[in-house]
Amino acid sequence: MKHLKFILFVAAAALVFSCKSGATDEKTGEKAAGTGEVAPAGSIVYVQLDSLVNNYDMFNDLKSELEAKVTTIQNDLAKQGRDFEGAAKDFEAKVKKGLLTQSQAELQNRQLVERQQSLQNLSQQKQMEIEEEQAVLYNKVMDAIHTYIQSYNISHGYALILTTSAASNTILASDPSLDITYDVLKGLNDEYVKTKKESSK
Repeated sequence: MKHLKFILFVAAAALVFSCKSGATDEKTGEKAAGTGEVAPAGSIVYVQLDSLVNNYDMFNDLKSELEAKVTTIQNDLAKQGRDFEGAAKDFEAKVKKGLLTQSQAELQNRQLVERQQSLQNLSQQKQMEIEEEQAVLYNKVMDAIHTYIQSYNISHGYALILTTSAASNTILASDPSLDITYDVLKGLNDEYVKTKKESSK
């Protein structure tokens, strides 16, 4: 029973961790919003990718949907785990009281082992599904950001748009006006709100 509890706990923890790995970072939004400046055409500018993603409404909507799905899966796995433990305890009690023949005990033991294996397989399967959905979520968000920035730069005419993040911070020092994160974020969110309104009509 302890082995099954551990399997379910690990799966549940992995699912929660996978969804909460993108905690919102508001630092860049405040910093960029405070500058009130936009770099002139021809400049080399940059966006802070962590803040752009974590403050993007599309990302937060999709993440909330995924977190709700994770909660449902966790609750279902926990319920099935409790049901299994109840059946296992009932079986052990009957064996101790001598209420089962040897053949009945062997049959029920095999059924419990198969049920435990099935629960372990289900837990692993659900974890893989969530990891796949998380990857698709990030791909959708990054594709939307890339598409928007391509369009954004048509009207702004920057020579180069770089990205920086906590994992790969290549910008050591810069003029604050070269950080276009807030301007891009505002445009992304405005476009997303407009798309949501159109799709709900």
